[in-house]
Amino acid sequence: MSNSMPSVNDQIGVIGTASFDILHVDSRVVHTIGGAGLYTALAAHRAGANTHLIAPRPEPLPQLFAPVAERVQWIGPMISPEALPRLEIEHHGQGRATLLDASWGAEAELTPAAIPLDKQHLTILHIAALSSAKRQLEFVWAIHATDDGGGLPRISVGTYARLVDREIEVVRQLFQLTDCFFMNENEALGLFGTTDRARTRPDALLCVTLGNQGVLVIEGDRVTHVPAHAVDERDPTGAGDTFCGGTLAGLAMGLTPVAAAERAVALAARTVSDIGPASLLQG
Repeated sequence: MSNSMPSVNDQIGVIGTASFDILHVDSRVVHTIGGAGLYTALAAHRAGANTHLIAPRPEPLPQLFAPVAERVQWIGPMISPEALPRLEIEHHGQGRATLLDASWGAEAELTPAAIPLDKQHLTILHIAALSSAKRQLEFVWAIHATDDGGGLPRISVGTYARLVDREIEVVRQLFQLTDCFFMNENEALGLFGTTDRARTRPDALLCVTLGNQGVLVIEGDRVTHVPAHAVDERDPTGAGDTFCGGTLAGLAMGLTPVAAAERAVALAARTVSDIGPASLLQG
């Protein structure tokens, strides 16, 4: 991990959610915090980037989220703590998990109209997985609408299996319109049929996470396999989002996609060896 201080050119915005999570891990029930947006933003910060979390923000801020607000600039529509999304996840080991229950709460308030996207001065803007791929696409359109000739941030998007299953044409449109895309192997199979067919535009980046087998870094027709780090898995909840945030931080700092992914793989390994985002809140 770099110890260099982030500069204004390293600024990353993450549009997504923070949530209260209930995890079933090793026959225990653990109450923690999570959310794709929260994990991605914390990972980008932990990897050295100046990071904005653009998500519904509870007021008053629950104590569990206080360390998050100390590390990232959290902006977004104000909501009551009771309106936060809530997820319940059961882990089975070896990266397998079941989403037992999900309440998206005030996520619906996260819309382009609620966020001054033209005021953030960001290098990269990532749209984490939301409950709707169509809303992710609305953010992409809104970002393009802010172009005043001075250039746009690089646009990055993440997805998850339910979006690929239910909104595959919208996900394909997102893939074509964005500069960086993050998905896991199951999602790549749903989108491309096989990971061997996963390719991007020459100027775009696709990262396909493979669990304990590492990551495929795809740049146009060039495919590089970055191996995973061996680790005792405790909680894989935010592994993919941690990898995403770490990679984006490396890109913002000028690393090549493969070098950024190599650093991010190490960061994700530390995340899954602890419960929730605990490792991302150290230091």
